[in-house]
Amino acid sequence: MGKISVYIIAYNQEDKIEAALKSVQWADEIVVADSFSTDRTALIAKKYGARVVQIPFKGFGDLRNRAIDACSHEWIFSLDSDERCTPEAENEIISILESHAKNDCLSSIEDNDSYPMNKNSGSLYDLYYVPRKNFFMGRWIQHSGYYPDYRQPQLFKKGTLVFKLDPVHERYEIVSKKGAGYLKSPIHQIPYKNLEEMIAKKNRYSTLGAEKLIAEKCNSGIYGSGEKGTALQILNVRANANKKNIDCSMSTAVMHGFWSFARTYIIKLGFLDGWPGFVIALGNFEETFYKYAKYYEKTCNIDA
Repeated sequence: MGKISVYIIAYNQEDKIEAALKSVQWADEIVVADSFSTDRTALIAKKYGARVVQIPFKGFGDLRNRAIDACSHEWIFSLDSDERCTPEAENEIISILESHAKNDCLSSIEDNDSYPMNKNSGSLYDLYYVPRKNFFMGRWIQHSGYYPDYRQPQLFKKGTLVFKLDPVHERYEIVSKKGAGYLKSPIHQIPYKNLEEMIAKKNRYSTLGAEKLIAEKCNSGIYGSGEKGTALQILNVRANANKKNIDCSMSTAVMHGFWSFARTYIIKLGFLDGWPGFVIALGNFEETFYKYAKYYEKTCNIDA
């Protein structure tokens, strides 16, 4: 069976990372991609045998790419510090790796590069999406876009997944002709330990989201040139946004916010999750509204 590395991204997660580490002790290697935490995150990681790699935070896309580079083995399983691999997911992952190993062995015997798979094992892929089951406000969330929540491939062969350099909600490119499969067994996530943490995370993500919007406009050439994140880039966006009145409106922020709430609470059936579903939808409204409001503030030269 092929060996597997697990990487866990973390920053000041001493309250959460221990459970994540305990859930992947079965892996051949654990890499914690830390961004210079000021709490006990790194110490706890080392206690559980993880190799800690310090990576300056330049956005989640860059962080994940560098975490992947730090992994040593052919297979990679990614985990956030607020996620826990369940025994069922562990067993399914090991079964997939065993099936790949058996298929590779048969392919070698056949000496035929086009031999696609073990005919008795079902389709084999280079990447797999993993369902996530979220626990929030004392209950498991069944709707609200929180389950099965196939966010990104979390089990994959090294070299088959590359993340774009987005600050947050990072997009990715699959580098494999085989496509991606889906695990049936979910992992667990505890996204927020309390409402205070939820508000703090929404604030941080809205700031990163505004930076992402600016980068997208500049990279598209709509608002002129300038290196990502520089004052010149923001000035170019400001000048052209004011001149063209493009996306520079608080009403735009409100509309995006209301759409995010409606999509979560109505379309994704958040109302069936009771008060937690309402809070999730409201949190999505706040993150989306402030993302566009901060973008408006930055690009239209509005002082708070």
